[in-house]
Amino acid sequence: MEFKHTSVLFLESIRYLNIDPEGIYVDGTLGGGGHASGICEKLNQKGIFIGIDRDEDAICASAERLNGYSCRKIFIRDNYVNIKGILEKLGIESVQGAILDLGVSSFQLDNSERGFSYMRDAALDMRMNRFDSLTAEIVVNEYGQKELTNIIRRYGEERWASRISEFIIRERKNRRIKTTSELVDIIKAAIPASARREGPHPAKRTFQAIRIEVNDELSKLAIAVDEFIDVLAERGRLCIITFHSLEDRIIKETFNRRANACTCPKDFPVCVCGKKADVKKISGKPILPTPQELEMNPRARSAKLRVIERRQ
Repeated sequence: MEFKHTSVLFLESIRYLNIDPEGIYVDGTLGGGGHASGICEKLNQKGIFIGIDRDEDAICASAERLNGYSCRKIFIRDNYVNIKGILEKLGIESVQGAILDLGVSSFQLDNSERGFSYMRDAALDMRMNRFDSLTAEIVVNEYGQKELTNIIRRYGEERWASRISEFIIRERKNRRIKTTSELVDIIKAAIPASARREGPHPAKRTFQAIRIEVNDELSKLAIAVDEFIDVLAERGRLCIITFHSLEDRIIKETFNRRANACTCPKDFPVCVCGKKADVKKISGKPILPTPQELEMNPRARSAKLRVIERRQ
């Protein structure tokens, strides 16, 4: 299957990166290479692009897609949370910019073999890195009811989490749940018909929650953001695109903490803690997709872009 991905907030991301043609730029979530192509297009032969992804298919497809650009290109199959170690191995101390698109790529959603989509029948997999051992099938069939409930409620923000986990436990006593369609049917049975008539697909939140658990997407996010900020050169920028409130809250709080380093009580007339902010927020409120983008790409409807810049 061809690796396709419609990059969300593409024009906004490239503009806010404020790209230096001879700079070093990192895409920590390479995917189909959409944002990467926009970066590489603005780099000249002295510029360096570093693409990171856990998905080997993404690495191969993006390397082919970006082949025609003149900048130096480096592709790394790894998790972006390891950014400091990755740059250290490359002998690079700092970068002029970086982008993280925390959504699932269109390829992963549309490829029935990957098991990410509740709209396509497939084996319960959901691994971004297919070398990882934990799969959605293991989560669904081997986690306890309380643990399932907590995951679905916390990561999916699903009001029917307890009932859904109860139905999963009941069903798996009869047989192992192996496919996405089997899980969708269980979720639909668990959610009352009146609730299913409103809002998104009834399985959307549960699938999101299981995907986050399988790929450990949130536990190290704040640390990773701090480390990306640490490796920015002076006036270097970090763009992060999120797709649900848990991610956005982590990004917002991390940006606020770095941009407002002073820990003195608010009623102090002057700062006495001596802590200085090393970044400034370029976007106060999150940047949202335009109506035109939403019409062309409905998957962008929950996307938010936040941007921060490194100070001296």
